[in-house]
Amino acid sequence: MQLIVLQLYWSGSLTLHLIFNGGSSLHRPSERSGEDVDIILTRLREVKAFQRFPPPLLLQICACAFYECLEKGITLFRQGDIGTSWYAVLSGSLDVKVSETANHQDAVTICTLGIGTAFGESILDNTPRHATIVSRETSELLRIEQREFKSLWEKYRQSLAGLLAPPYGAMESGSNNDKKLQRAGKVLRNAILSRAPHMIRDRKYHLKTYRQCCVGTELVDWLVLQSACVLTRSHAVGMWQALLEEGVLNHVDQELGFQDKYLFYRFLDDEEEDTPLPSEEEKRESEDELPETILFLAQIGPDALLRMILRKSPGQRTGDDLEIIYDELLHIKALAHLSNTVKRELASVVIFESHAKAGTVLFNQGEEGTSWYIIQKGSVNVVIYGKGVVCTLHEGDDFGKLALVTDSPRAASIEDFNRILRDVEANTVRLKEHEQAVLVLEKSPRASTLGSIKYTVISGTPEKILEHFLETMRMDIHHNPAVDDFVLMHCVFMPNSQLCPLLMAQYPSCLYSLSLSQERLEYALNSKRRALILTLRWANAHTYLLQEEPAAISFLEELYGSLSNDSRMLRALKDLAPDLEKIVKSQRFLHVIEQKTLIRQFSNGEERLQKKQPIRNQDDILLKVYCSDHTYTTIRIAVASTGREVINSVADKLGTTDELVLVHLSSAGEKHILRPNDVSVFSTLSINGRLFACPRDQLNSLTSLPDQEGPSAGSMSTFELMSSKDLAYQMTMFDWELFSCVHEHELLYHTFGRQSFRRTTANLDLFLRRFNQVQLWVVTEVCLCGQLSKRVQLLKKFIKIAAHCREFKNLNSFFAIIMGMSNPAVSRLSQTWEKLPTKFKKFYAEFESMMDPSRNHRSYRLTVTKLEPPIIPFMPLLLKDMTFTHEGNKTFIDSMVNFEKMRIIANTIRQVRHCRSQAFNPDVCQPNKNQSEVRGYVRKLCVIDNQRALTQLSYRLEPRRT
Repeated sequence: MQLIVLQLYWSGSLTLHLIFNGGSSLHRPSERSGEDVDIILTRLREVKAFQRFPPPLLLQICACAFYECLEKGITLFRQGDIGTSWYAVLSGSLDVKVSETANHQDAVTICTLGIGTAFGESILDNTPRHATIVSRETSELLRIEQREFKSLWEKYRQSLAGLLAPPYGAMESGSNNDKKLQRAGKVLRNAILSRAPHMIRDRKYHLKTYRQCCVGTELVDWLVLQSACVLTRSHAVGMWQALLEEGVLNHVDQELGFQDKYLFYRFLDDEEEDTPLPSEEEKRESEDELPETILFLAQIGPDALLRMILRKSPGQRTGDDLEIIYDELLHIKALAHLSNTVKRELASVVIFESHAKAGTVLFNQGEEGTSWYIIQKGSVNVVIYGKGVVCTLHEGDDFGKLALVTDSPRAASIEDFNRILRDVEANTVRLKEHEQAVLVLEKSPRASTLGSIKYTVISGTPEKILEHFLETMRMDIHHNPAVDDFVLMHCVFMPNSQLCPLLMAQYPSCLYSLSLSQERLEYALNSKRRALILTLRWANAHTYLLQEEPAAISFLEELYGSLSNDSRMLRALKDLAPDLEKIVKSQRFLHVIEQKTLIRQFSNGEERLQKKQPIRNQDDILLKVYCSDHTYTTIRIAVASTGREVINSVADKLGTTDELVLVHLSSAGEKHILRPNDVSVFSTLSINGRLFACPRDQLNSLTSLPDQEGPSAGSMSTFELMSSKDLAYQMTMFDWELFSCVHEHELLYHTFGRQSFRRTTANLDLFLRRFNQVQLWVVTEVCLCGQLSKRVQLLKKFIKIAAHCREFKNLNSFFAIIMGMSNPAVSRLSQTWEKLPTKFKKFYAEFESMMDPSRNHRSYRLTVTKLEPPIIPFMPLLLKDMTFTHEGNKTFIDSMVNFEKMRIIANTIRQVRHCRSQAFNPDVCQPNKNQSEVRGYVRKLCVIDNQRALTQLSYRLEPRRT
């Protein structure tokens, strides 16, 4: 068990990211369709606690479990109740309260249950509940009734025991990686002796000879060159640190931390004299095992590096060390409510504890509180005198806050956190108007290059934040992150209709009076320049979106007129006039185009083959809407139309007075009624989904169209003749077009809810839809391939295409292909995978490691940092980051904008900007003769999007083994 110990005091609430957006598909078991089971299975796989369950157990849970959603403050059951159900937490968190008396009002919170924790196993022997469970926030639970849980317990006791507290659950003991680490040390030693034997030799230093040693920097150099899995030098340091902790590698002076320096290290096999060299057979075995060994170490290396850093005393931690700890603290749910400044300060005081022996008591009931613990790895049982184990906490959960709050004595280490809070408060400046705070600034720990004090905006009213940026803007700096944050995020808290008049007001009226003092003239000039610079940045950030707001265009025209007059008299403004003129002219040009309303074809999910252009709110689409008898009508309607407007248009076209409902019907027959205020409903359809309009009483009679089922035969005969590189190249070209069309603000609309902006996210929706389409293309082709040898060829083909996508830095399609191969309908085809050559299995294992979600997708994030643009990123993860920030932090605090939240979200969006900062080079791949054929194929992928149908096809190919 490994803990990050926050020896501090904090009583704030914990805000967790909800992993499920929208409702659930957990209907009553008797009413549950195969599609429901597929959806539940997909969601359960997202919860780490369920990932180790065998597929049969997961499927049975999907079939018998119920879904419960609790609002904040709801009591699920009380201490002393006789239980009837077992629960697992899917999202949110719940407080565990225990009372020593019969009065429930005396109950004290002893811990908090987070995502992946389970409770309620007292139903196995019908004992009373040991504690009261109250939802700390809106939480989603999986509930299994007593009879079904007992049945599952009898069949899958060993798997379920990992989630339960003793006596039913198993106490954890030691690491399962010990033997693998020992073998890893042998493999690396043998590989070095085979590939670079000069690295292991006797070395002299300060008149002393060290036998059979390696140098730290040489070990890091060698490991970085062996595999793309080793992402940075610090990553390699962590991998060697993992071996050092196990004693497989040792420092000659027994130091506990591996360093990328001229220090000597010795493999365990070289500790004794006359250790024999590996035989040729052992070298060959090590060569075969080396890729898998490096992959294993690459996965555990970051944790080892973090442990090494946290074991250092605060005074010994370097700047790089503090950045690594800070990055870790950013992704700990128990710290989500703290400001980034506090997290940076915490990086220097957090302490690491490791308890390898199961049953170790961390503290006893009634003892004085000195620490707040967060579980990094392993689990902790919470025991109450006379009641036994009341719950088990897992990775990410925290405990010990209550004691810190209620106990009056304070350990010296608690003062660290109090000091941090005091320092932060001392460096905070609050500006007030009429006794109300209107702007909160924090003194930056680093002074500016000019030595003056620099302040960071923490929160404030929109107007005061704008005023602050205009007053403090440096005009000699082209890139100002704080101003960029405001320009990008202002639509969340200050619409253009409010911003434009304020910017115009910040541009003072013409002041040409001869009596005007030089000081006042300088002030007026600077005010004008700042307003102009901010306006230029604002207009460049919005681009074509400004066309949707006539008031914004009028503002630019008015400002340009004022600038034209001023620049004749004031030379200091002339240099800005061309930039503003260019923007005004481009908007006039766009306005002319706007008069010729573009018509988008969007029917049956088919995409036209010409180069993609951004879809705008004002564009019209031709949309097919079906009736219950499978006839359809085509309507022309604006992209951003609401569900109500679509229904009204359909009713007018059909000439009906019936009250209609708009329904999204999936290929599996699942019906979803769209709400009247849903915006841009066409772009949210599933790949083979269709829009239906019918009276409510015909809802149950709706059936899917035949063409929604997808293809009945695979297209391998078509694309097996196309080169893998050409396929990957054309996929990347198409993905780049889609990605380039996504406006940065669409990410905001998606995160904060496009209904509130009345804006379309159609370009983002189509880009995300492409990810799903490529993923399902892989599954569809494999499941429609009836010949075993052909399926093996297919897997090889997809692995090659994925490799080329990674080469082209198309991480979106790369991930889609690998996730398609990980789909249960493909991954269960054991006969097919057994026939796959070992080389391709190793490639696939390496690719899968990049998808490892542990440590907040650390492997993927490190990979991206090594790439230069252009990059097509894994968009679902960027959206997850933004949603995590949005759900975990309030947008307004005391009626002021939480600008810290805006800054974090803007940083995520800047990653998208960085990925597109260089144009994709179409000459990166020399086209072959059949490029047009390849291009046409990848842009019109036909897929089956019904998971149940794919699973059935999979079982026909390889029936379940009995």
